[in-house]
Amino acid sequence: MTKNIFYKFEKELQEAVIVARPNRFIMEIILDGKKEKAHCPVTGKIGRFDFKSVPCLVSCSSNTKRKTRFTVEAISPQDSHSKRKQWIGINQGKSNDYIAFFLENNFFPKISVKDKDIEREKTIGNSRIDFKIGNSYLEVKTLVNNIPFGSLETNQNPVTSLGRLIKHFSDLEKYVKKEKGRAVVLLCNQYKAIPFEAPKNSQNTEVGKTVRKATSSGVENWQVNLKFTKKGVYFIEYFKLDLF
Repeated sequence: MTKNIFYKFEKELQEAVIVARPNRFIMEIILDGKKEKAHCPVTGKIGRFDFKSVPCLVSCSSNTKRKTRFTVEAISPQDSHSKRKQWIGINQGKSNDYIAFFLENNFFPKISVKDKDIEREKTIGNSRIDFKIGNSYLEVKTLVNNIPFGSLETNQNPVTSLGRLIKHFSDLEKYVKKEKGRAVVLLCNQYKAIPFEAPKNSQNTEVGKTVRKATSSGVENWQVNLKFTKKGVYFIEYFKLDLF
């Protein structure tokens, strides 16, 4: 493992400024002095922003069938005049690509055994789990509600999202019990975040009970922090979590 290895974007991202968010799918940006429309990969609320002057990094697609050429990949809590910006990735759909890259380059020796085949989107029970590595399953959950400048809500309907979370933990628990294999839930941040702690009122919720039951049965909880830049995504650290 070397710090010189990182997930490199095909094209370097461009810096822009978000000036408005007319709807949940679109952000209006100023790029090179010109107003453009960009796809927003998070359809829920993003912090407490009014998006009048929020720095961002955008990718540009060559797909002519897209309604918008650009996608907002990261935002920054600093204002648009700040020289040193902390980029926070918001494209949750890209997390699995980043994790796959770092798995293949052996950045997770405590989770993934080197030279084991890495398979994506494998089914156990009623769930599709992100990765299967040997006899281990790894599910990636991108954290978007613990960022430094407020809450960043998920892009899914809460009922659907919580239902999927419960299903994944339940099926992973059954796998550990029945097959004696290993199951890991990896909480992913596209920025350097503090260790995740379960909310105090979560222990008696359906999700809290499910996670606690799965954890006591052997399902492991880990966290990874990544660094987001214009050129690509770097690995910072990963560590095991003690949620309950």
